Amino acid sequence: MVKRTDESVRHPDDILEKAIFEGREQIQRSFISLALSSVAAGLILGFTAMSVAVVSILAAPFQEAIISRLATAFVYPLGFIICIMSRTQLFTEHTATAVYPVLDGKAGIAGLIRLWLTVIMGNILGAVISAGLLTAADEVIQGKQGYVLVGHHLVMYGNSSLLVSAVLAGWLMAMGGWLVLATPSPISQIVCIYIVTFLIGIGGLHHSIAGSVEMFTAFFISDHFSIGQTLRFIGLAITGNLIGGSIFVALLNYGHIRKTQKVARNRISRSN
Repeated sequence: MVKRTDESVRHPDDILEKAIFEGREQIQRSFISLALSSVAAGLILGFTAMSVAVVSILAAPFQEAIISRLATAFVYPLGFIICIMSRTQLFTEHTATAVYPVLDGKAGIAGLIRLWLTVIMGNILGAVISAGLLTAADEVIQGKQGYVLVGHHLVMYGNSSLLVSAVLAGWLMAMGGWLVLATPSPISQIVCIYIVTFLIGIGGLHHSIAGSVEMFTAFFISDHFSIGQTLRFIGLAITGNLIGGSIFVALLNYGHIRKTQKVARNRISRSN
């Protein structure tokens, strides 16, 4: 078992208490502060979209799917690392973190919904602005072909496949947030972020905000895509990410830790 005095890895009880504190703090944060931070996160993830597009073009001549997947998965985490380590507000972090204080009775559903809506709107606005900047700078970046390739990957699947893919991506991102809380060292936190986002990249899973930047850029830069396709992707990706983070991480983590604490208290009371 991990000792509570271990400085390299926090005890699960301590992680949960920290998650509850941070989730409550974000729910109580002012609208303007939360909105500005959320816009910044959407802007930053533009660097993930740019990196993936450029690497997709560079890997295309090899005509091997595995090489393309490995190359894009290698650079996919870069924007996420900048985003999360700079402490800007990303929706997929809050699909679990903001739920813990609600489950613990320290915050209400109304505050949680306000947080989610504010962060989603801010992230999407940042994604639109970032996509516009990438499109305007494409003479330098030369990533148009890559944006088109990524855009087709985002819209080519049916609703159920896209939804399940987004659930898996949301699950991984929320677990990444949990692991960041579990590891005090900044280097360890970066490694945790890299691992979970690398898995999203190698699996070709769908992240709502990074995918929104990619989708908007593809829409702006090419006539292959429609606004209907763009909105369909964003809606399904947000829904799937929300399910993955809230159910597979928040409910399960809170449930098993609180149950363990209850069993431990009962054993102590019986021994006394």
